[in-house]
Amino acid sequence: MSVGARHPLVDSTHKNRIRSRIDGIDILRGLSILFVLMNHVNMRLYLSKVPYTEGMPGQLVSSLVWNGQRGVQIFFCISGFLIASTSIKRWRSFSQMKVRDFYLLRIARIAPLFILLLVLLSFLHVAKVDSFVISEAKGGLRGALLAALTFRVNVFEALHGYLPANWDILWSLSVEEMFYLFFPIACFFLGRSKFMIGILALFIALGPFGRTVFTHGNEVWEEYSYLGSMDAISFGIFTALIASRFRFSRVALGWLGGVGTVILIFSLGFTRIANHWGFARVGIGMTVLAIGTCMVILAAVQSQWRAPWLTYPILKLGERSYEIYLTHMFVIIAFFHLFLKFEKPVAMIPILFIASILTAGFLGDLVARFYSEPLNSYLRKKVKVAAEPEVGIRYNE
Repeated sequence: MSVGARHPLVDSTHKNRIRSRIDGIDILRGLSILFVLMNHVNMRLYLSKVPYTEGMPGQLVSSLVWNGQRGVQIFFCISGFLIASTSIKRWRSFSQMKVRDFYLLRIARIAPLFILLLVLLSFLHVAKVDSFVISEAKGGLRGALLAALTFRVNVFEALHGYLPANWDILWSLSVEEMFYLFFPIACFFLGRSKFMIGILALFIALGPFGRTVFTHGNEVWEEYSYLGSMDAISFGIFTALIASRFRFSRVALGWLGGVGTVILIFSLGFTRIANHWGFARVGIGMTVLAIGTCMVILAAVQSQWRAPWLTYPILKLGERSYEIYLTHMFVIIAFFHLFLKFEKPVAMIPILFIASILTAGFLGDLVARFYSEPLNSYLRKKVKVAAEPEVGIRYNE
């Protein structure tokens, strides 16, 4: 494998091949949100004891409808890469990062839809709409709101149990928002030293323990802990650093993409074998998944791989993944209530899955086009922050 000298993330001589998005990353995003959607429809059926998977191969069921947590792990890798790579391009290095600008950019992207969601969920709770009420035994509305606004929904659920589905999905935002809170501070103080690399390596090393030993038997914390998620984000940051410093040969990129794809297929499609080998027991299953994801990201970024037209639906899901993620449970709950009104006909289950996925994608696109993206652009213009990277790919971070 040949590695060249230091160079920009995307060589300026390849400007003619630069696109507005990275297909490989949007494919990964699209697959991730698809896994989440499938998992959340399945959870409605599972909790209602609808035996729709009887007679199906166990591994097929696991791969299709129980990969939601792995989908989120892929998201974390992508998030770490995008935030780090855009920071490098915007400020040239971590040490030159403008902390104020970083926070303002994150607020502009995340806050409009996040705040709107909290307002809607609070209204539905007060109106006592089924599937949206937080009982006092679960901490109540005030506790959930405080947890969401202080980036600790995951901690709140570990203490009180799972919240209603629309609230529960906010656990992953708590992890990401905590990352956004401390990443620029770490860059400001440690950006010029090797301690930054050491901290990332430490997070990666402790990740498996964050999913096993350090959970002390708490099932919620096994999936939702900060430490158990931070290794994927750290892998993404490492990938951005590697991509910004070295140019890999086309042959090397082919190997990276190929091996990474094989790892992803194994991690997502052969979970039972991985569990039999003890991957889940020692907490390295998600680590292996993160490694494969980052190999594919690196190959996709430097090769400028173009996705075939058949993958267009997955690409579109990936482009709107944030909006879909925050709004999809409204769609799933609505369709599932219709399913219950029809007395749970098994023949309608494929329609339930398809309708939920298509409608969630459509709703996410509408929300992005007419609400979150316009507000993101407006807020970025109102506050004076560092300009977007002049050369390279718009990562839509």
